[in-house]
Amino acid sequence: MNDRGWQRTFDDPILLPDGRKLITLHDAATFITKLPKREHGVPEWQAAIEALMLVVNLGGPTMFARIGVVRALNRHHEPVIKPRKKRVRAYTIVR
Repeated sequence: MNDRGWQRTFDDPILLPDGRKLITLHDAATFITKLPKREHGVPEWQAAIEALMLVVNLGGPTMFARIGVVRALNRHHEPVIKPRKKRVRAYTIVR
């Protein structure tokens, strides 16, 4: 396994919505470059590109690049937050 460069693999492949997988940093870079031009300027994709470049150039953990790409892929997904039910506490009054 190369510890530097575009052929480094992600610890866990990135599954794309169409079923394809991004296995290497090169796969992720190729995917990003094929996005429509208007997508490249989106802050999430800019962060993903920067993370990829830093990991490739400085040899950092591939997890940083993976997080950047996954966050960009999921930028339109809004997590569903379920409000917690309030617990009613029973207190005993001692006299």
